[in-house]
Amino acid sequence: MWTANAATISPSADTHDGKVHFTPANLTNKFHRSLEPVTTGRILQAMFRDPAHFAHHTHLPDNDHFGDEGAANHTRLCSAYGKRGVELFVFGRYAFDSSQPAPKRFPARHTLEACEAVARLHGLNDEHVVYMQQNPDVIDQGVFHNDVIAVGNQNVLFYHQQAFVDTQNKLNELRRKFGNETDLHLIEVKDSDVSVSEAIKTYLFNTQVITLPSGEMAIIAPTECQESHAVSSYLAALVQQHTPIRHVHYYDVKQSMRNGGGPACLRLRVALSEQEKQAVNPNVLMNDALFSTLNQWVDKHYRDQISEADLADPQLLDESRSALDELTQILGLGSVYQFQQD
Repeated sequence: MWTANAATISPSADTHDGKVHFTPANLTNKFHRSLEPVTTGRILQAMFRDPAHFAHHTHLPDNDHFGDEGAANHTRLCSAYGKRGVELFVFGRYAFDSSQPAPKRFPARHTLEACEAVARLHGLNDEHVVYMQQNPDVIDQGVFHNDVIAVGNQNVLFYHQQAFVDTQNKLNELRRKFGNETDLHLIEVKDSDVSVSEAIKTYLFNTQVITLPSGEMAIIAPTECQESHAVSSYLAALVQQHTPIRHVHYYDVKQSMRNGGGPACLRLRVALSEQEKQAVNPNVLMNDALFSTLNQWVDKHYRDQISEADLADPQLLDESRSALDELTQILGLGSVYQFQQD
């Protein structure tokens, strides 16, 4: 499962107890994904072990009323990562109010009730939380997560004109709770510039927006954006405007794109202070040595090809478990998989 769907994470600057809070997503809408949360929770606890700094919660109840898709529907806006921010939770439907708008063609995977439950678990102040509903019409056009139609980073929210319900009122609430409105950049992409279908096809919003050492921001986009005249023209104009986004970098991630992914699949941010960073399991922090070791692990364990018939071969199961057992040792995670505990 994409890391963007693994969990929702609130940094210590936002929480009532000054700890970083983690809630794995239950992913109830898809059976094969709903098998993941227990293991995901164990992995997160093995990475962020110190209870003095980190608080871990069990995933929400396994039913559609609390459907939770994690960080793909969560954006944190702030002046700086270490300062208190506004946590923006986006949902597709109301679980207990059928009179509210909802998509008709595709399921809304994330509910308001799930958003509210995570905010309560994390001890977030209501004055620093905003709940916004996805536009049911764009869900029915294929926008299965908010990160397909909007993306945020620090003081920038980059979104499509059709992304939300009751957009202006909710943006006004966001401005008020953010505080210094002049520092908040709300960048709306008009339908006349880029249609919803073109945004979905190119994953314009399924990009990464990152802050560079200079303080300027860059969009990390798939080459599909570069190959689209409408999208590439829009991005070329955007970096000339008076917003923090000053650069666009294109990368070929076609294998990810063809499997429903894109740059935003890695959008699971854990904002940490220096003290909190020192408390992280050091074995999981990427460096040249770990990068080399992981490449060797892939070369050793990954089959060059796989067929449907292989799925009935017990040897594939044995190989997979052997690979995962070795990986958990490399990363110092302990026995996080069920087969390791049986």
